[in-house]
Amino acid sequence: MRLEINRRRWIALLTMLAILAVIGAYTGLWAVVAPESFYDSFPGLGLHWVRVDGPYNHHLVGDVGAFFLALAAISGAAIWYRDSVIARIAGFGWLVFGVPHLIYHLMHRPAELSGFSLTLSLLSVLLLPALGLAILLVAPRERFPVPEPAPLTLKFPRRQPPKR
Repeated sequence: MRLEINRRRWIALLTMLAILAVIGAYTGLWAVVAPESFYDSFPGLGLHWVRVDGPYNHHLVGDVGAFFLALAAISGAAIWYRDSVIARIAGFGWLVFGVPHLIYHLMHRPAELSGFSLTLSLLSVLLLPALGLAILLVAPRERFPVPEPAPLTLKFPRRQPPKR
């Protein structure tokens, strides 16, 4: 019996994993490689979400970067192997990390953070567990990789000779 593959689920799953892998790699590499810069300037574009939330702690910033890199690695592995079980594990990891992270940011508003920055930061923090949960819900039942689609064949109608 041939198992029907739900391509839409696979495309949605791989897209969400890619988004989380990029977020994890961006955040993690920055925090691990340049922790002071991360503390002073995260998320970039002139916004400063970390330094307004307490004094600099090299160890803490490095650990946060390592957490993000670990989650990016498992997300990347799920993409590489195209395995729905690994994808569910990655989604669960983002959910477990993201919910307490979101709760912290909902409960602690630094006085120096503008309303605009607060809104953007909360939306960005909400994205992590939301995508983690979505991965758990969307991941297809089949575990094996998505087969390559059949080649696209275009058929053009034959030209008819003009009628006389």
